[in-house]
Amino acid sequence: MKIDEYFEITRLPEFGRDMKKLVKKYKTLEDDIKIFIGTQIFLYHKLNKDNQGVFTISGLGIEGHNIFKAKKIACMSLGGTGCNSGIRVIYSYEKNPDGKDKIVLIEIYYKGEKENEDRPRIFEYFDETNRVGG
Repeated sequence: MKIDEYFEITRLPEFGRDMKKLVKKYKTLEDDIKIFIGTQIFLYHKLNKDNQGVFTISGLGIEGHNIFKAKKIACMSLGGTGCNSGIRVIYSYEKNPDGKDKIVLIEIYYKGEKENEDRPRIFEYFDETNRVGG
């Protein structure tokens, strides 16, 4: 499957910095994220299959954007952990009527180094006056 046929994917600059830092420890992470988008996000959003690995982040009070936390992300560099690797991805998902939905990758982190998502980062990019792509 070609991911770009189904999704328009953007990364916040901070996501890129997060990735650069994590890739030093977890060499396969770039490929792992592509696989994650092509499987987990595709199954959840396009096929409505829920394996309890993607959750809506509640309590943000942001209108017009759906913000999600993905917990089940397989990382080959963390051999033997499967989808319980501890890698977390925060992203925005917008359904597009033409079929090519928009994903904005907001944050990636390792649970052992950080407990929760960076809510100020989410608010910076996804409030009523400063929408990504809007």
